[in-house]
Amino acid sequence: MTTDTPDILKKIIAHKQVEVAAAKTASSLSELKLRISDMEDVPRGFERHIREASASGWTAIIAEIKRGSPSKGIIRDDFDPLEIASIYQDNGATCLSVLTDEHFFHGHLRYLALIRETVALPLLRKDFICDPYQIYEARAAGADAVLFIAAMLDLKQLHDFHSVAKDINLDVLLEVHDEEEMEKALQTDCTLIGVNNRNLRTFAMDLDTTARLARMMPPERLLVTESGINNRDDIDRLATDGAQAYLIGESMMREADVGRKLRELLGS
Repeated sequence: MTTDTPDILKKIIAHKQVEVAAAKTASSLSELKLRISDMEDVPRGFERHIREASASGWTAIIAEIKRGSPSKGIIRDDFDPLEIASIYQDNGATCLSVLTDEHFFHGHLRYLALIRETVALPLLRKDFICDPYQIYEARAAGADAVLFIAAMLDLKQLHDFHSVAKDINLDVLLEVHDEEEMEKALQTDCTLIGVNNRNLRTFAMDLDTTARLARMMPPERLLVTESGINNRDDIDRLATDGAQAYLIGESMMREADVGRKLRELLGS
């Protein structure tokens, strides 16, 4: 944990460490590694799908399967992750983001395996990774990529965790919130950088965050913008600012017709 980790993240990390300890008791790291070595499927290329979509001129949307959040509570009452995943795939999503945090975001790790059997799109495990165990856990559960949050990991952890992910063929989305975190991210080998437009201390949303941090991005890395994206105008603005992919959840989860909202965001 970094010294200036926001309070909400400190609370989540403390709970997550208890969860991880319990998970290790139920299934050891060596058991997870053995399970991974026995897996016949190969990761589906999360970053590759995004780069190919972006290069072709398609709006690369990472559509998020998210029931709730600490700040908003339950976002969607009639929550069926498998149905939502299929709707996203049928309506043009490039990849899926699956919330697996149970306590704060009402997700579950088992959603990954179930969704992987339902759709062909690459899956991101969206969670609060504070222990290498969770990276192996993600791969064993069917993830193609994992999220790292720069605000909760120091530079050594980022290097070490990224190495673990690469060893088991997982892509990494490294999330940053400000210039200091972007500078730290650029000291890693992570090529997929997510800019979160939500301030983790105040929860205020500012799409200009993407524009500010995009100016720091070297051309070989790919910028994913996250949070606060509500309509096609937002996407057009963020694309002009330098975004190449868009992680969107809440604005679709609140809609009765999720597929129609996704098509609207895609401009189709």
